[in-house]
Amino acid sequence: MLKRYQSIYPWVLVGLLWVVALLNYMDRQMLSTMKVAMMGDIHELETAENFGRLMAIFLWIYGLMSPIAGLIADRVSRKWLIVISLGVWSGVTFTMGYATSFDQLYVLRGLMGISEALYIPAGLALIADYHRGGTRSLAIGIHMTGLYFGQALGGFGATVAHEWSWQQAFHLFGLIGLIYSIILILLLKEQRKPVGTKTSMKIDGFASVRHSLGMLFGTISFWVILFYFAAPSFPGWAAKNWMPTLFAGSLDIEMSIAGPLSTITIALSSFIGVILGGIMADRWILGNLRGRIYTGAIGLGLTVPALLFLGFGNGFIGILGGAILFGIGFGMFDTNNMPILCQFVSNRHRAAGYGIMNMTGVFAGAFITNLLGKSTDSGHLGRDMALLAVPVTVAIVLQLSMLHPTVADKQED
Repeated sequence: MLKRYQSIYPWVLVGLLWVVALLNYMDRQMLSTMKVAMMGDIHELETAENFGRLMAIFLWIYGLMSPIAGLIADRVSRKWLIVISLGVWSGVTFTMGYATSFDQLYVLRGLMGISEALYIPAGLALIADYHRGGTRSLAIGIHMTGLYFGQALGGFGATVAHEWSWQQAFHLFGLIGLIYSIILILLLKEQRKPVGTKTSMKIDGFASVRHSLGMLFGTISFWVILFYFAAPSFPGWAAKNWMPTLFAGSLDIEMSIAGPLSTITIALSSFIGVILGGIMADRWILGNLRGRIYTGAIGLGLTVPALLFLGFGNGFIGILGGAILFGIGFGMFDTNNMPILCQFVSNRHRAAGYGIMNMTGVFAGAFITNLLGKSTDSGHLGRDMALLAVPVTVAIVLQLSMLHPTVADKQED
């Protein structure tokens, strides 16, 4: 019985972390849905500028913390880092129910940015260690669906706030995370592979950090992967933040309809994409070391015509079809990012590598969100959304021409 449990534990781990991923996105997203409910008690939220500041502080701190979080995850127990991360951001969520001023919310939102940033690099690196060869892309893809579901479930914060109060909404979701962190203490297991004698020499402090950063930035392949990750982040964040507005304007429908229609369409099609991309890449790499790279390229290739449909289409079929195609393609891309990184970066530096990638993606999102806001005001949202196909195309060309892995899973020598 014990042996059987150990054999299925890699998938148990994915299930455990799927819930963490869901809570990660749900807790960060629910604030955006409860603005109206909170304005009666915290009057500063009545202005869009203040609400924007509250949302922005999370992104900036989350982005800046991501590389640091990766460096930490490469050096400590990822189990305890995940448990502490979940416990802190759930505690912050719970405490937000007691906030009585904008300044208190602002500080708590910043703390959430720090604690949530600690999770993704550690979680993905842990899954990558447990899943090698023919299961890695699918395992990470299933985990990524937790993020999508969490983003969608964040909207239920408004439902709880409407039925009871916004304070109780924060208390409820925060308490769920605190209880689940205790479950993780009991069930989550760390896995570290021993390193060889050549690179197992102890390197402490700043020398260790310099070593990791030197290993990453000293290779052309990492720079290519970094651009390959950042370029699709432009349309990825554009879809998250501006797709409802695009649907409403292009289809001439109310935002109350455009919002759910666009977010549900993207979430469901992305779910299909990560599962399809995970299965395809895992099978392909068994016969070709570039299988994951090809799968990611196919996914990005689907987003190019999708962006053109979204940007220049004006009919229901064209816009909805573009959104579905974009979600499937982006999901296929999303599920293979860490697996591709694992082919070029050893197990001792992967969390740091993904942390740097995560930072570039978040900052790309902050930049494009602001830019498309100006485009919306000038009436050019569709056109500028379509133009985002250009950096994606460049990323595909660079990826296919420059990424030539020699192993399916790079390990420390």
